[in-house]
Amino acid sequence: MVKPTERRVGYGVAIGYGITDLFGGGAFAVIGTWLLFFYTTYCGLSVFEAGSIFAIARVIDAILSPIMGYITDNFGQTWLGRKFGRRRFFLLLSSPLMLLYGALWVTDMGYWYYLGTYLTIELLSAMVLVPWETLSSEMTNRFSERTRLSGVRMMFSSLGSFLAVSVPGIIMQFTGKDNAITYTLTGVIFSLIYCVAVFITWLTTWEAKDIQPEADPALTSARQGGMISHFKYFFMDLVSSFRIKAFRQHLLIYIFSFTASDVFMAVFTYFIIYALKQDASLVSLLLSNMMFMSIPGTFLFMMLLGRFNVTPSSALRYSYASIIVVLFFLFVVYLQQWQVPTLLFGAIFLFLGIARAGLYYIPWNIYSFIPDIDEMVTCKRREGIFAGVMVLTRKSSVAIAIFIIGVVLQESGFVKGNGAQPESAIHAIVGLMVFVASAMLAVSFWLTFKFKLTQRSHKILIKEVARRKLGGSAARCDAETRTVIKDLTGYDYDAVWGAASEKNPVPVKAKPQLNLKE
Repeated sequence: MVKPTERRVGYGVAIGYGITDLFGGGAFAVIGTWLLFFYTTYCGLSVFEAGSIFAIARVIDAILSPIMGYITDNFGQTWLGRKFGRRRFFLLLSSPLMLLYGALWVTDMGYWYYLGTYLTIELLSAMVLVPWETLSSEMTNRFSERTRLSGVRMMFSSLGSFLAVSVPGIIMQFTGKDNAITYTLTGVIFSLIYCVAVFITWLTTWEAKDIQPEADPALTSARQGGMISHFKYFFMDLVSSFRIKAFRQHLLIYIFSFTASDVFMAVFTYFIIYALKQDASLVSLLLSNMMFMSIPGTFLFMMLLGRFNVTPSSALRYSYASIIVVLFFLFVVYLQQWQVPTLLFGAIFLFLGIARAGLYYIPWNIYSFIPDIDEMVTCKRREGIFAGVMVLTRKSSVAIAIFIIGVVLQESGFVKGNGAQPESAIHAIVGLMVFVASAMLAVSFWLTFKFKLTQRSHKILIKEVARRKLGGSAARCDAETRTVIKDLTGYDYDAVWGAASEKNPVPVKAKPQLNLKE
């Protein structure tokens, strides 16, 4: 029988896996682009009330996503996990529940209804995205195939984002530009799409559940203890994930760059309507151009990382620099109040779409290799806990950005509704979109110089993990490999691979070599 990681991942499988990012990318693109505007314009909520919904959801999700990761890492010990898979079971369960996404977009229901529906979607997204994120690492350990999985999923993410901004524009042609039914119909359409997408992923993917190392009975017994025991091990796993140097660096790059993008997306509608004095149809046109070009843009960055062997850090710097240039172009347009021809405006956003593709694709491609680095430290596969942290971070970047924007706009004198805004509010909108977003991208740009994961360093890492699994000794490790391990893990070579244990998952000093069961 062919083992899961020995099965080949062609483009058909990659499509089946990646299609769920119509939800991962699209659902939160819709939320980031339209939900604050929808709440404050059609639902009777103040900017502060709307922002508080996102903030409350973040407090709950701060624990929810990592817990979901811990559950999926250990769900294989249950009857359901053995029968349906420790990851894919949750995809099967969540597919019909995707229909609840449409409940977000109902008008005149009151603050508590909107809080409850948003929290429900947060729970549902954790059930889908956390186990789904682990599958690329479980299905294959080949760099090229993981790059393919990551690339195809980001193309679907870009397609989901494209649909998020273009579908409302299409519906506006029939319902009018200032009609709440536009957003309600959008929610219903997307809920049906997400339901089908998650089911297809469940149908076409697999897990590496039959190649896990044999568990130590004592450790298995401990993991099957009561609630206190599970909470203890969850907390240990969560904390230890942040001790991996490459993961810390990756998270910082990811947080700053994605939050910059979220700030731009949340404020852009206000910028076009109030700062440039255009209507919402231009928002849909420009963002549609941007999202559309994200699809070929993702393929371009796939080629840069794969065929042309450009390092992830260098590719990210190309992306960030290009986005900053476009942001300051928009600032000049505002200052001079230029009447930019629609064709030129559209072309600039096509370019922005290519640059934005790198911002989104590269961090998620990098993420799929983080569990390999962690395995060098802990001798365990913990895709779930890393997926939980990543999903938490992604959703947090959207909600924190929207909450901050809500507070800033509230303090700047923003008036809810469709009327004209005071100069102080317009200045706040422009400052957030141009200067805050650019500053965050500049931080990520600087951090890329410290990040050492490349295609070559990953090959060295995988080769060393395989050698140690076959019983290779620490003494026979060459100097280059030792340097790579130190750069990626943050630990000297003699402090990894067996230096960690269940009671102490983070190596603090070198220990004698242990076998996999330790």
